[in-house]
Amino acid sequence: MFKVGLTGGIGSGKSTVADQLAALGAGVIDTDLLSRELTAPGTPTLAQIGSAFSDCLFPDGQLDRAALRARVFSDAAARARLESILHPPIRTLMLERAAGLTTPYAVLVIPLLFETGQQALMDRILVVDCPESVQIDRVCRRSGLSDAEVARIIAAQIPRAQRLAGADDIIDNGGGPEALGPQVERMHRRYLAA
Repeated sequence: MFKVGLTGGIGSGKSTVADQLAALGAGVIDTDLLSRELTAPGTPTLAQIGSAFSDCLFPDGQLDRAALRARVFSDAAARARLESILHPPIRTLMLERAAGLTTPYAVLVIPLLFETGQQALMDRILVVDCPESVQIDRVCRRSGLSDAEVARIIAAQIPRAQRLAGADDIIDNGGGPEALGPQVERMHRRYLAA
């Protein structure tokens, strides 16, 4: 199956673009959702995270995502440890789900696509892009994080220029919603023809 790796910085609009592509008929697999599935109470992945980050669990055994986010974005070694636990099962589940799709093409939403070296698995790389100031504003409004917290997350991701340089296709999501739809439809037609 033709696979499109969809990526972009935090707050760039990856989910919005993925939702629009899904509405047009693409099969979408979002690794953020897979991560939540794999870290549900009682899962082996959550048990591993709990062993490594016991202070990031609620008393009922659920993952305290805010505490874990604060920890890993202020400590590079902790982030590397978390990624070593999470990324292999996410990748395995993503590829299993992609293999089961019956849609014209697959869109694999991977925020850390370049950071994890998964671009080699894709036929095309689609980057959703917007200025950093827009990212910060969107994430602060959506998540209630401070500017400094969002800036730390952005700093932990691949630089914007490097992400754009690795793209086969780019959607500019720096403007209003009315500018997004035509770009998404254009990409959809391109991927159908591939």
